[in-house]
Amino acid sequence: MTSINTPFRLEPKFSERIWGRRTLAPWYPDVEVKELIGEAWLSGPESVILTGDDRGKMLAEVAPNFPLLVKILFPEEKLSVQVHPNDAEAQAIGQARGKTECWYVLDADPGATVALGIKPGVTLEQLRASGPAGTMEDLIEMVPVSVGDMVFVDAGTVHAIGPGVTLLEVQQTSDITYRLYDYGRPREMHLEQGLAVTKLKTTAGKRAPRPMDGFVRLIEERYFVVDRFEIVAETVVEFAGIGCLVGLSGKAVVHGADGSEVELVPGQAVICPIGTVTVSGAAGFVRCVAPEA
Repeated sequence: MTSINTPFRLEPKFSERIWGRRTLAPWYPDVEVKELIGEAWLSGPESVILTGDDRGKMLAEVAPNFPLLVKILFPEEKLSVQVHPNDAEAQAIGQARGKTECWYVLDADPGATVALGIKPGVTLEQLRASGPAGTMEDLIEMVPVSVGDMVFVDAGTVHAIGPGVTLLEVQQTSDITYRLYDYGRPREMHLEQGLAVTKLKTTAGKRAPRPMDGFVRLIEERYFVVDRFEIVAETVVEFAGIGCLVGLSGKAVVHGADGSEVELVPGQAVICPIGTVTVSGAAGFVRCVAPEA
């Protein structure tokens, strides 16, 4: 990976999805939405750099193989029931990495749920038969979620996201998705590929927050560590691996060790070099780090 020496901010890249929304307020109130938008990619390979010497370039040009794909998801309808391969399974089909992810709940209607893992005792054959029968949801655990919840979804976990939530998703940079069931929508299905990577038992589930020195650790797993900060003045933020800051509320400025300054605003990511940056202002934000990168 090309060395990142100074922090820079990325422009979100919006993706149309059949299950998305026509308004992205309060995150992107000024964005004109002509189609249903389901995702804002904050650190995708094609995200455009907005600040610094590399302004106008895509992230992939400056940092090939950036390991974390961070998104905000806006589901108005149910997403498909799906599953993702692990690293070994992805590399067996020529892909760089698998897709383990986590979801931090930014907003949730009363009664909002996510589908997470197969119910105990359910077999792959039952899962296979439930797709054409339209009964797959009956075989999956439904988990209620509320604002502030962090949900871990390791590769091999059958899962789905319900409507009425807004999620910050942090994942391995991979877009491999196998749809197992899609509620009759006319999209390509991948039942057999998905069943081949489905694990009957996984470690998916909610993760309890841990208070740390000056921040809250939301999750710590092999591929990512996500921490929440709330500041009213100035704080030093350390990066022990490649990563980014994502603004959630308020406004702040990220000061690089080289003297550079980058504004941190809600709904946008600032890519940071390994080492330390200083953040000043009154803001809430998360730090997303790939410790193995």
